[in-house]
Amino acid sequence: MDSRVSYLLGLKLVRDRLGSTSSFPFNLKFLSTLNLQFKVPVTFFVGENGSGKSTLLEAIASLCRLPVSGGGRNELSASHAPENDSALAKVLRPSFRRQPRDGFFLRAEFAAHFASLLDDRKSDPEFIGNPYARYGGRSLHMQSHGEAFLAILQNRIREGVFLLDEPESALSPQRQLALLILIHELVEKGESQFIIATHSPLLMTYPGAQIINFDRPELSSISLEETSHYQITRGILDDPSRYWNYLLEE
Repeated sequence: MDSRVSYLLGLKLVRDRLGSTSSFPFNLKFLSTLNLQFKVPVTFFVGENGSGKSTLLEAIASLCRLPVSGGGRNELSASHAPENDSALAKVLRPSFRRQPRDGFFLRAEFAAHFASLLDDRKSDPEFIGNPYARYGGRSLHMQSHGEAFLAILQNRIREGVFLLDEPESALSPQRQLALLILIHELVEKGESQFIIATHSPLLMTYPGAQIINFDRPELSSISLEETSHYQITRGILDDPSRYWNYLLEE
């Protein structure tokens, strides 16, 4: 295990807390064997839609005292998105080197809700301070989706545990590279840990990252080249016409 893993070292299922396994999220295939170790400061969760990546990320947010609906600790009492609790977190035991003093959970699907929350605070006469101060200085609704994402990432993230759920959904390839540089700069300072659910093979190229595969019943580490994301992307870019012939034959 890398000594630079500053905060969350692992997760285990506590079987005594687990009741029925017939309903979601307790019927997720990986749960029965869950004993996950975070070995390096940057970890990617990869797998098909519905494999449980975001659900586990929500549980980690709860265990790190971050809002399941997204945001930082200032948003723990806010109700800006449908999910405000993680049932899965209740059956997991985290192992920390130390508890993070700060962190942020970036959820692509609830970014608009979060932007509206900041606007509501701006118009609230009882709110003290500038709600945009830590997010680039202006309303996130006044920026494009990608600009708003980068404003959060570049201004809010400094140190702590940072959970990113499909950040590539709003970012061009060039902006994804900017995100990788930001992650690298923060990791090198030794005070940040990133856990990222993604479908982007570009993001997965981060040097030395741990890639956790959710497409098998037991979570396991795989290389970039073993991911379906890499194989499909490389295959279609290497020879688009051949790949399309294959697709149309199917």
